[in-house]
Amino acid sequence: MVPVMTVAGVVSCLKVQDIQNDWSWQQQRSCRHTPFPVAEYVAAWLGVALGVAAVVVCVLVARRIHRRDDVPFWRRWHGLLAFVCACPNLVAIPMELIMLYEAYTTAGSGVFLGDCG
Repeated sequence: MVPVMTVAGVVSCLKVQDIQNDWSWQQQRSCRHTPFPVAEYVAAWLGVALGVAAVVVCVLVARRIHRRDDVPFWRRWHGLLAFVCACPNLVAIPMELIMLYEAYTTAGSGVFLGDCG
């Protein structure tokens, strides 16, 4: 589950940017302000939740391996896989938090519509 959650968190984070760009272009094409898409909030929160959940699952797997087999988690393939896949979250979680912040800061700001005349 850790690799899937890590990749899904990053994909969700990138989707926030796509939704923001589509929303901006839609407003500029129609020459009017449109409501802010709720999907951007959902994608931003989902990215953070998946990134944190991947780290939590990695820790739980490590604890389970240590309790059950009394060996460090890197001695079992699934513990090592969970750890290796959770490491990119050191970069992904801050990126996901920045996207969450961006989702909330762009919601209140309007888009420059340009020359609508």
